[in-house]
Amino acid sequence: MEPLETVSRVAAKTAPGRLHTFAQAHIVKALEEIGSQRAIGRMKLSRDLHLGEGEARTLVKHLKSEGLIEVSKSGVALSTAGRRLLSRLRAFMSEQVDVASTPLTVGHFNAAVRVRGVSDLVRYGLEQRDAALLAGARGATTLIFNKNTLVIAGTREDASKRDLSLLATLSKLDLKEGDIVIIGSADDRISAELGAKTAALELLRTRKS
Repeated sequence: MEPLETVSRVAAKTAPGRLHTFAQAHIVKALEEIGSQRAIGRMKLSRDLHLGEGEARTLVKHLKSEGLIEVSKSGVALSTAGRRLLSRLRAFMSEQVDVASTPLTVGHFNAAVRVRGVSDLVRYGLEQRDAALLAGARGATTLIFNKNTLVIAGTREDASKRDLSLLATLSKLDLKEGDIVIIGSADDRISAELGAKTAALELLRTRKS
């Protein structure tokens, strides 16, 4: 099963009345948070995702129904299927990397996500900004990796000219020709991250269609 279809299905069950791609971003972050620990309690998962306890319980219920997690007295852990799904998602979208405030960003907290090989789908970065805004971020900056340079979407400007440390920071994302980087910006870390992830998932959905 296509990994994005699995994430979309869980999101539709978890939050059918909310912005669907935003709900998908929560699913991806939930898998990451659960996978980063041997077991995590529902209360901590709720706090880490900025979800209410009821929403977190619903999320756990549907992740379990898909066979993506295992629930025990110790807490919630990824199943073999969950680890496999997260690994397959990494082929499209990276984990987030924290980025310091720069002249390119609009929030105190900034989180960058790399999306593999979709530079042909990006024009001016407005769609990514709008998706991030709907997810509660203050905005998003879209950069295209071209000839070992990060170029600001919609321009030919080398982003490093505005921030000399940016390329070194984003090199953690294992950038390749044709990749893009979306930096979500917000007044808190989780909103910045969910903004970047929402924009990335919306872009991947566009590629699929």
